[in-house]
Amino acid sequence: MSDRKFNLVTDPWIKVIEKGTNQEKAVSLIKLFQNAHDYRDLAGEMRSQDFAILRFLLAILTTVYSRFNANNEPYDWLTIDENTMQVSQSVDEDDYDQEDENDLLDTWKTLYQNGNGHFTGIVTKYLKRYEDHFCLFGEHPFYQVTESEYNQFVPTKKQIKAGKGPGTVAVKQINRQISESAHTPAVFSPKAGEFKNDIKLDEFVRWLITYQNFTGVTDKTKIKTTEKFSVSRGWLYQLNSVYAAGNTIFQTLMLNLVLMRKGKMYYPQKPVWEYESVEDYVNKRKEQQIPDNIAEIYTSWSRILHIDWHQGERPTIFSAGIPMFDSQDAFIEPMTIWRIDKKSNRYKPAVKWLQSLGTAMWRNFGQYVNVNGTDDMHEPGIVEWLNLLKNKGIIPYNSHLTLASATLVSDGNATSQAPAAEVYDDMHINADVLFDKRNPNYWPKRIEDTIELTQIIGKDFWQFAMKIGQIRNSDAAPFANRLSSKFYESLNEPFKAWLAHLTNHDDREREIELWKETLRKLVLDAASQVIQASSPRDIRGLVDDKGIVNNIFTANNHLRYKLQVDLKIERKG
Repeated sequence: MSDRKFNLVTDPWIKVIEKGTNQEKAVSLIKLFQNAHDYRDLAGEMRSQDFAILRFLLAILTTVYSRFNANNEPYDWLTIDENTMQVSQSVDEDDYDQEDENDLLDTWKTLYQNGNGHFTGIVTKYLKRYEDHFCLFGEHPFYQVTESEYNQFVPTKKQIKAGKGPGTVAVKQINRQISESAHTPAVFSPKAGEFKNDIKLDEFVRWLITYQNFTGVTDKTKIKTTEKFSVSRGWLYQLNSVYAAGNTIFQTLMLNLVLMRKGKMYYPQKPVWEYESVEDYVNKRKEQQIPDNIAEIYTSWSRILHIDWHQGERPTIFSAGIPMFDSQDAFIEPMTIWRIDKKSNRYKPAVKWLQSLGTAMWRNFGQYVNVNGTDDMHEPGIVEWLNLLKNKGIIPYNSHLTLASATLVSDGNATSQAPAAEVYDDMHINADVLFDKRNPNYWPKRIEDTIELTQIIGKDFWQFAMKIGQIRNSDAAPFANRLSSKFYESLNEPFKAWLAHLTNHDDREREIELWKETLRKLVLDAASQVIQASSPRDIRGLVDDKGIVNNIFTANNHLRYKLQVDLKIERKG
């Protein structure tokens, strides 16, 4: 099988939805960048897979347009090697100034506003220069190492001999729709047992990129290092992702194309394929230093993989863990929300867990925007970037932005970190609302206050559900949690619609009152559904120590009272 050929640059492997036909098709890297405006969205097997591939595409664009402008010319303040197309001399901090930042912003503006909806020829030229690194087979196999390189990195007893060795993972394990190990069969799988390891090359490439980003910790093989390290999960597994979604792939790529960080030094981009050798890359990873550039963090490996195709259509995949850099204060990563770690008092990505699956993005609005302007909150880099574009007038102030999240959530088991759920969510908001100027009518603060009020009402409903559970002599807390979860699900679409229609010209009080009215109706509707399903026991109720009857009607009356007090609106109905 060594004579097989498949190259990501020229062979179709990226699944997209055509804008004109709404049909799915596969395209190569060159075709995607040449016709990005013609495709509505990525259309891989999973949203999290699309997210991993989006970042891979952005690594290419960030690398190219941080070196070349929209006219395919190197920036005057950079020295570019004509052969490698890489920055050949480091940029001195004293020489990098506002004008250089403006050059990068001008490139972004020209690309975004040129109306063609595709990227310039320099991207194709770059891809052809590194074409051999995007070949699935050959001397520089894509996202892999050769057998000799693999054996060089791992202990002797873990080496590959005659095509066999320990530390293998099956196709059905890197396929995150299945994620089946040798010891834990996946019962609810999209493929039957005998076909779980069958895969076509284009799909294999998509899962290869995804697996490097969403790797569990079941591996027993690690590379040799002087200091011990624990096998780490993939980098994206450690994030609660956020990115900007556009109406086309071109818009999505552009909105997430972060070419500079305001007030930060210029660092040359270094995607994994630009390292002189795999050995250089692995040695760099042994240092466990946070990358100083976006392309490197977007293409970070969690494993060295050697893929042997000599057994036929089903490859043998050898995997060895490599050290992962620390996630604390890794602000070069723009696509995550952050939280303060109480032990270290440093920022860490706010990982999503199974316990928070039902919490929609809008309920954590304050994690995306520094509502109070305090030092204990760090905005996601992508939000800072969009704010910069808006403040510079590069995107219109009334642009409708979509912040989205595609997250693969692990089972929380420290010894496996196997995928347990996938969560996709989004929220739509006008740029002039999200990035409103700070004043008494500052929209983000008013929105956050409204969300806090909504959470209070959610607690009122939970207490109502608790009383019903107690009357029914059931396990009240789980019952209340189930009803509460269903209630919040009913809030998601109405709140997102309310958020999306806000503008900076609105009367804040009037808009908030409209939401409060909507919220009150939704609460009463939810309570009404419970009452309609009431039993004689619910109506009869319980008598407390003071001889007071507590039944479903008294619980409902108390809920209505709480609504009147907390919402501070006229009692209706």
